[in-house]
Amino acid sequence: MAQRLFKWAPAVGAVVAVTVAAIAIPMTANASSTLPAKTPAQVLALVADSKVSAFSGTIEQTSDLGLPSLPSTGPGSDSSVASTLELLTGTHTVRVYVNGPKDARVQVLDSMAERDVIRNGSNVWVYDSSANTVEHATIAAPKGARKAHLGAMEQGAIPQIKTGTAKTPSQIAAALLSALRSSSTVSVGTDSTVAGRSAYDLILTPKASDSLVGSVSIAVDSATGLPLGVDVDARGQTAPAFSIHFSSLSLAKPAASLFAFTPPASAKVTEVKTPDASPSQHTASPKPTITGKGWDAVATFAKQSELTKLESSSEFGLLTSTVNGGKLFHTTLFNVLFATDGRVLVGSVSAARLEEVAAAQ
Repeated sequence: MAQRLFKWAPAVGAVVAVTVAAIAIPMTANASSTLPAKTPAQVLALVADSKVSAFSGTIEQTSDLGLPSLPSTGPGSDSSVASTLELLTGTHTVRVYVNGPKDARVQVLDSMAERDVIRNGSNVWVYDSSANTVEHATIAAPKGARKAHLGAMEQGAIPQIKTGTAKTPSQIAAALLSALRSSSTVSVGTDSTVAGRSAYDLILTPKASDSLVGSVSIAVDSATGLPLGVDVDARGQTAPAFSIHFSSLSLAKPAASLFAFTPPASAKVTEVKTPDASPSQHTASPKPTITGKGWDAVATFAKQSELTKLESSSEFGLLTSTVNGGKLFHTTLFNVLFATDGRVLVGSVSAARLEEVAAAQ
């Protein structure tokens, strides 16, 4: 259920949920740069025409969503909830390697451990060094005329991890531009330097006055059009509520050995079944009802049995407050309403807006 919420988040303006899945650490300071002037349309065209399919680098991200800290051990703690929330708070460092749509590796570097996600052709491996566990899946070839169109990373080169979805600045930028460009005022800000590369600053400002998001800034590589970083500002906050940037980047083709993986002899290996990649499989899961458009849209999910464990955990009480019609999970960029009848409503809007939509349905 949580993964479906996050999948639909960009479409409803819940910008940060797109990266719950994503990896985090503090953004390094960007030096200014002087580039030939471009209009917003020209920078958008630069992004659309980007042909980068192979690269490697370090990604840094930080999140400040106003969430409370949770106990990691002892009575009242739930490791699955805490690990998911960890990706919405704190700091993390990620190394990423990509060579086309089918070879990719992400290394999430924790303080005392490492999580690796490797895709090598049709094989996907997820390794957690702290638990010494490995999950393996085989991706079926797509059927029919379905085509990937968002570049190597957007084609699913980085699979989902149990504790989140690893994302890059280019993935997040693509999702934001696709879902929110028409409901935003697009402008170009001050040029910058990210990971040693000069970049244009493409800014999306919500036209909707009631969105929790103040603006989104996308650093676009002036030479290749590759998005190098994304900052999301919440209304009323001075520092970005969410920031993800490359701190180092190489456009050289990574070595093939980086995508090879052999599970450690002592690791527990679990085979994970994956659905058929045909178009029909992608319509099997129930889709939410969308109310409104763009930044102030609200997605409503039907009652899900997967929520039972979450709602019975002590963390649920710590993370939510009682409002009219249910329980509210609040962040500076998006809100989630767990209605008393089992529905879940999510959007980058006020709690009052979610309550209004819930009552009208």
